[in-house]
Amino acid sequence: MRTADINTSQIDSYFALLKNLSPDNKLELIARLSKSMKTDKKKTKDHAWESLFGAWELDQSADEFVEELKRDRNFNRKAIDL
Repeated sequence: MRTADINTSQIDSYFALLKNLSPDNKLELIARLSKSMKTDKKKTKDHAWESLFGAWELDQSADEFVEELKRDRNFNRKAIDL
């Protein structure tokens, strides 16, 4: 199935759901879709995911941080009798 066929089938599915709406509701839907198309063009790129990456800001040096990590490690290996 080609992409154009998939898009057409999606449009047909939406139309089947929406064809029984009143004329006023259809006009409201058209207005909202038109507005969403206009705002999508102006929409800036979302950079929120970039906050997940980058350097940490610490009150201590990198060496102190590494030492703290090593000091706080806990290894709890328990043998399981089979």
